Amino acid sequence: MTIKDWPVQERPREKLLRSGAKSLSDAELLAIFLRTGIRGTSALDLARELLHKFGGLRPLLAAERKDFCAMPGLGDAKYCQLQAILEMAHRHLGESLAKGDVLTSPEATRQYLRSRLQSYLHEVFACLFLDNRHRVIAFEELFQGTIDGASVYPREVLRRCLHHNAAAVIFAHNHPSGVAEPSNADERITLRLKEALALVDIRVLDHIIVGDGQSVSLAERGLL
Repeated sequence: MTIKDWPVQERPREKLLRSGAKSLSDAELLAIFLRTGIRGTSALDLARELLHKFGGLRPLLAAERKDFCAMPGLGDAKYCQLQAILEMAHRHLGESLAKGDVLTSPEATRQYLRSRLQSYLHEVFACLFLDNRHRVIAFEELFQGTIDGASVYPREVLRRCLHHNAAAVIFAHNHPSGVAEPSNADERITLRLKEALALVDIRVLDHIIVGDGQSVSLAERGLL
């Protein structure tokens, strides 16, 4: 039975139009993206199979092109569609954030950083560069790999701050484990960066640790 044969109230697209996207499960959202299934398998059943094989929505969205396209019902066209959707979401959140002071919209800031970092399966250290009114100048991913004193270089961070003429920064990095709790290494590198940037009057406003659907602020924890 195809989705078209289901009762109207059970179809994902009609459910979205009736109750909004937040009412849909991961599988239902993915089914709308897929649009069609494959022979003998509806779009929703295919979505469930894909989520099971990849281990959830986050690893599916972060999958490499070759792994994504190797799955039944997917391919280069779907991969391009997905990347376009993800980039539009990033830009939408980024434009919303850039319109005001990040300190007056902390949830928008966290939402943006989660959207940029939580899908990565490896650690990425990034920075929001801000002007003297705490408006966003730029967002950059600066380092990849294990975030500790050996892999985050204060000199490079300072160079990028000066390049953007930043007056303040917010650091962020993800924990691929999904657990947003800051480590001792996170605290140490934050203090090193804060001390280095203080020499040129650049303020470190926060360091956000991004987990799976959650985030932790070192400033709120009193660690800055």
